[in-house]
Amino acid sequence: MPDVHLGKGATVGSVIPTLRAIIPSAVGVDIGCGMSAVKTSLKATDLPQNLRNLRLTIESLIPHGRTDNGGRKDKGSYQDINTMPDLSHKLWKSQLEQGFENITQKHPLVRKGNTLNHLGTLGTGNHFIELCLDETDSVWCLLHSGSRGVGNRIGTYFIERAKKDMGKKKKDLPDVDLAYLSEGSENFNDYVEAVHWCQRFAKANRQVMMSLFLSAIQKEPSIPPFTAHLVAVDCHHNYVEKENHFGEDVWLTRKGAVRAGKGEYGIIPGSMGASTFIVRGKGNPDSFLSCSHGAGRRMSRTQARKKVTLEEHIEAVSGVECRVDSEVLDESPAAYKDIQVVMAAQQDLVEIVHTLRQVLCVKG
Repeated sequence: MPDVHLGKGATVGSVIPTLRAIIPSAVGVDIGCGMSAVKTSLKATDLPQNLRNLRLTIESLIPHGRTDNGGRKDKGSYQDINTMPDLSHKLWKSQLEQGFENITQKHPLVRKGNTLNHLGTLGTGNHFIELCLDETDSVWCLLHSGSRGVGNRIGTYFIERAKKDMGKKKKDLPDVDLAYLSEGSENFNDYVEAVHWCQRFAKANRQVMMSLFLSAIQKEPSIPPFTAHLVAVDCHHNYVEKENHFGEDVWLTRKGAVRAGKGEYGIIPGSMGASTFIVRGKGNPDSFLSCSHGAGRRMSRTQARKKVTLEEHIEAVSGVECRVDSEVLDESPAAYKDIQVVMAAQQDLVEIVHTLRQVLCVKG
């Protein structure tokens, strides 16, 4: 994909078809990470001139960031499940609890850590919440997150199981991170069950956060009543599914890529100071019906912290209500590729339906 950059197990921005096997490290540990977007009936003129109070309200409602090494006192989790949104409990009970029990009965090591109390939380790194305007000044709500701590635990656990399953055959691999699980094996079946559960958790996580995001806007006294979900898009960009391509059933891993089947909607964000695109797939078979998932990094986080100054960051996000401190320099627009160039390189994969520009951004 045109946003490709280095990653563990596989480059981020890869589409990998495999026959009768899956490479857990290629899928990665941010299983089910993806985007959600909702168009509202609001217009730019309905928003207050200063969006700082709205940003602070969003930050107070949705746990974000990471402290305590991701432990029980992590500020990015709900430390008391009794204070969690009702929707978190509802989705956990109806869609996730039994599946988690089934997985952890067989693999108890993945139980330990934040799970339910991460349902409705943003995380850190490149995860974000944004208020955006489209080409007609309609207001959109946009967010980016995945399966949080439990996805990381499950991904890491099965990466090691794959290496163990390979045994002596590991030495024949170009890289140990290409260790795979073979279809029909017990670990393969358990991984497919677990990874699909993580993808459901990730989607539910975005659903809870979107509900909280919309409620934060409703709490702003100067914003008039509105309706949402005029257009709603949700898509994974780190996941694996069984699909048929070129006449064969394959396990297709999209690591930093979005499905772009003909007529299917997707979301391709830029950096926190650049455009985001709502797109419609063209169904190009040569890309395995896929497109890029974003701009893609051009600097590592370490490089960005060394090279991007706070003054440069402030200038790059001018006009966007967001944090402007040294803690977010690794997410500064300069750390990413030019999204316009990325979009120009995939005109055969997607068509642009809406172009969004952010006016507010919350980072973990």
